[in-house]
Amino acid sequence: MLDTSRLCVGLLALLAASCATAPEQAPEPAPRVEAPRGPSREQLAAGAAEEARALLAQAETDIQRARAKRALWQQAWLDLITAREAVASKEHARAATHARRASEFARLGLEQLTYPAVR
Repeated sequence: MLDTSRLCVGLLALLAASCATAPEQAPEPAPRVEAPRGPSREQLAAGAAEEARALLAQAETDIQRARAKRALWQQAWLDLITAREAVASKEHARAATHARRASEFARLGLEQLTYPAVR
C-alpha cells in the first residue's frame, strides 16, 4: 500500500506541476509606424495648375498648326478661348478639359485635310 500511495502522490505532483504555468508576459507593443502621407492640397493645386498650363500650351500649338493650313474648326477656337479664361480664373480642371478638346478638334481639322474631296 505504501507503493501505491507514493505512486498516487507522484502522479498528483506531476499533475499539479503540469497545470501550473509561468505567468504570461504582456506582448511588447509594436513600434509605431507613420502611414505615408499623400501630397498636400497646395501640392495638388500646383500640379493641377501646371498640367492645365501645359495642356493650354499644347492646344495653342495645335491650333496654330491648324490655322496655318486653314483647317481650324470654330469649336477648337472657342474651346481655346474658354481654356484661357479658365486658367486666368484658376479653374484648372475646367481649363484642362477645354484645352484637351481644343487640341483634339485642331487635330481632327488637320486630319480632315487628308480625306478625299466630296464629289
